[in-house]
Amino acid sequence: MTSRKQTPQKEKPTGDASLRTIAMPADTNPAGDIFGGWLMAQMDMAAGNAASQLAEGRCATVAVEGMAFLSPVSVGDEVSIWATLVRKGRTSMTFDVSAWRRPRTGTECQPVTEAEFTFVALDDNGHPRPLPQNEPICV
Repeated sequence: MTSRKQTPQKEKPTGDASLRTIAMPADTNPAGDIFGGWLMAQMDMAAGNAASQLAEGRCATVAVEGMAFLSPVSVGDEVSIWATLVRKGRTSMTFDVSAWRRPRTGTECQPVTEAEFTFVALDDNGHPRPLPQNEPICV
């Protein structure tokens, strides 16, 4: 398996976030920090939404690579996630996904984590299918 170099972004991505949510008490571990699995699920939802739009239908996550946690998320933080298409194959697509946090009472955003998420477009029987050739409007 290849390893993705983990170099945190210094500036928040431009454009609209793919997903924004508030970290809630139910999402914490015993230490009061947000579970990494919760954050990964939010990233998967954001990238999955972009993938299904690009695929014009059903897709499945087939790989997540290079996730490292750079800073904790606390209850009440706004978590914003960006998904940027970096590769498009015949049936698959890969997105750079980055998560940022903003404290509930602040304005400064901090990077939390980033990773590559790869998806495969699926047909009605759950088998890989070719991606549409047209360019997406919003991805």
